[in-house]
Amino acid sequence: MTKQGYIVAGYVGDAQLAEITADALNKLTHVNVAFGHVREDAITTAHMKHLDRLPGIKRAHPDLCLLLSVGGWSAGGFSEAASTEAGRRSMAESAVHIVREHPFDGIDLDWEYPCYGEAGIGASPADRGNFTLLLKEIREALDRQGAQDGRRYWLTIAAGADQYYVDGTEMEEAQRYLDFVQLMTYDMRGGFQILTGHHTNLYTPTGDLFRISADASVNLFLRAGVPKEKLVLGAAFYSRMWREVPNRNQGLHQMAGTTGGYGPDFTKLAAEFIDQNGYVRYWDEEACAPYLFNGDTFISYDDEQSIGRKCEYIQARGLAGIMFWEYACDETHRLLDAMYRGLRE
Repeated sequence: MTKQGYIVAGYVGDAQLAEITADALNKLTHVNVAFGHVREDAITTAHMKHLDRLPGIKRAHPDLCLLLSVGGWSAGGFSEAASTEAGRRSMAESAVHIVREHPFDGIDLDWEYPCYGEAGIGASPADRGNFTLLLKEIREALDRQGAQDGRRYWLTIAAGADQYYVDGTEMEEAQRYLDFVQLMTYDMRGGFQILTGHHTNLYTPTGDLFRISADASVNLFLRAGVPKEKLVLGAAFYSRMWREVPNRNQGLHQMAGTTGGYGPDFTKLAAEFIDQNGYVRYWDEEACAPYLFNGDTFISYDDEQSIGRKCEYIQARGLAGIMFWEYACDETHRLLDAMYRGLRE
């Protein structure tokens, strides 16, 4: 937790910096500005168009922590930079340059994922140890700059929720250099699977072949050596959708005709899907997760009720807080409001 209490962090795309509301900024403790890239062993923001909004945001919300999030799905350059001492030093120097050039309070690394090339990026078994060395180099560089500036800069990561991420990293050692670890406890089912299920569920329900859940992920990272006070639980402002689903068990745990592709965001779910146009909302009490089904299409998502349960869980387990992907996906602002009510009021 921060001195203000629980973390409420959100990923905000560069374009949304021009649109994010003052009310939303008041309800957040951390903004992960997405995304910086890694090019030639250095972090770059040259492609980002709205960083000039940051000084105004910081003046109006001086306690808000602004982090540059670097990476994202299919964003490479990490493995190559981390593989040599010179590359790691270059990455660290560029991180310092970023926080000196812009009013960022630190860096969030979203390498998806060390040791894995499924996203079409460079990968090597050596990533496991090199990731730790990269974090150490960046941490030490930020600390040196912070000593000059009389402050501390943040270093965080976004982490894959399942066993593969723990296997591809040295979390017990890596966490020493991190302020907190943001668990991407979403997309836990979907893009690679034709079996319908919850993609951001708190618990694993009876009958689910895939055992991962937010709770299972927390326990996995605790066993891997990450203190509970550094774990931030993830929530989704978008859905996963399966089509050609058998009309059994309200579509839950069925073999579909498609994988669970990226579905409507919460803005569209609220306007057109939830108990509308043939879609019925169901609640899975075991999973603490809602879902929609119309007899053919199954949709998994987060709503106020499931986020409320996640907030209760965070408090009960003594975790650091909650984060979400991403701000642009909920123009109703109902989900951020639920987080604020659950953890900050």
